[in-house]
Amino acid sequence: MKLGYGVGYWKQGPPAGVLRAIRTAERLGFDSVWTAEAYGSDAFTPLAWWGSRTSRIRLGTGIAQLSARTPTAAAMAALTLDHLSGGRVILGLGASGPQVVEGWYGQPYPKPLARTREYIDIVRQVWEREAPVTSDGPHYALPYRGADGSGLGKPLKATVHPLRRDIPIYLAASGPKNTALAAEIADGWLPFLLSRKGLQDARAHLEEGFALRAAERAPREHFEVALQLPVIPHPDVETAADMVRPLIALYVGGMGAKGANFYRDAIDRLGYEEVGESIQELYLAGRKAEAAAAVPTRLVEEIALIGPPEKIRDELAEWEESVVTTMVVQAPAFALRTIRDVLQGGSLTRAKLGALAFAYATRRQGARA
Repeated sequence: MKLGYGVGYWKQGPPAGVLRAIRTAERLGFDSVWTAEAYGSDAFTPLAWWGSRTSRIRLGTGIAQLSARTPTAAAMAALTLDHLSGGRVILGLGASGPQVVEGWYGQPYPKPLARTREYIDIVRQVWEREAPVTSDGPHYALPYRGADGSGLGKPLKATVHPLRRDIPIYLAASGPKNTALAAEIADGWLPFLLSRKGLQDARAHLEEGFALRAAERAPREHFEVALQLPVIPHPDVETAADMVRPLIALYVGGMGAKGANFYRDAIDRLGYEEVGESIQELYLAGRKAEAAAAVPTRLVEEIALIGPPEKIRDELAEWEESVVTTMVVQAPAFALRTIRDVLQGGSLTRAKLGALAFAYATRRQGARA
């Protein structure tokens, strides 16, 4: 299984020490680095900046939101960065949710699957350069045909020849239908809050999509699944769980409206409906610390690898036998070597684990201060 490094969302500014962490990840043999995008920092600019300080690690948008830019603009950004980086780009795309799409981008959210299918078709037309780009819509009609237009639009072909016509496209998806869509039309899947309990269902949804996959798409054997999975090696399980609880509370409680939160839906499917209700109510009421505290350890253990190395390795086996091909971890630079060693079966002394626990504790105290 390959390893990826997730930068995560920015807060007041770029994450502290992020360039050091990315360069450390590359030196340790990590396969990819992934940026995030919500309604603050964008997904492409950081990859260009940090990618210029690396030479091998692949550069993935995790994820670029469909509504943030038109399909042709996304295609232009990817082909530009692919040239600059020497062919290292992975275009991760996702529909986001109604609060962001309609509240931040001022666009309608309904029919995300149809929009995704149309979007990806246009992106690929740009890269293939076989003909001027056209689309019958209805979501991204090219050229524009609205009555309020000039009527002068014409189909155009990209002036720049892409370095690669087959830049990989990974699709972020959580529900059954869009997971199947990823297997049908994309080169990879970006799941989140996927549990070991849900692996068989995930495989079944992917199989539905593979059955519809066009012959000209890359063989299913080349299909990638890059899962963002918290990995916290630590002598104490509860302390490790405390580092993951705020992340779960953020997504389940704050990433979506009440009754329209895909991450809440994901943990509901795991059998945590009452827990999800409590987390969401607390978070939306502004009681974020209490929302995090309401996340049970057993839920953390379903969607993360936490605790002593031997525990992590025992639980890792199930992931290694699953559809997941890349494990995307998010951690400070000082923890990356230990995480790699734990996941790849390297030696880890009790002293090293203790030093890591101390470093985590010092970092958390500094953040609180």
